[in-house]
Amino acid sequence: MWSVCVANEGDCGLGTREGTRTGTDCKQTIKTQRCKIPCNWKKKFGGECKYDFKAWGECDLVTGMKNRTGVLKRALMDATCTPTVTATKPCGKIPKTKLHKCLLQKKLRKPKC
Repeated sequence: MWSVCVANEGDCGLGTREGTRTGTDCKQTIKTQRCKIPCNWKKKFGGECKYDFKAWGECDLVTGMKNRTGVLKRALMDATCTPTVTATKPCGKIPKTKLHKCLLQKKLRKPKC
């Protein structure tokens, strides 16, 4: 069994992983191996898992956030990865729509839309 890759400095780049084996015939029970964690992978979901993300969804006016899902594309050796993940981020500027104007009027305590 191999452990996950641990970077020598920071959270990506060159590192090491340890492998262990059991059994009466094994001469060496622990082995260290060099490994590398790519720095351009989404670290939020584990540095050893790469996901294929869909386009960002619509903005949720209540939370002010939008999200998108990612499906596991590939994983580094012996990594444990979730098959699908969800990423969220702030919407940014919300276009001036009728609904947005109504919300603004409610904040200012003006009559109904």
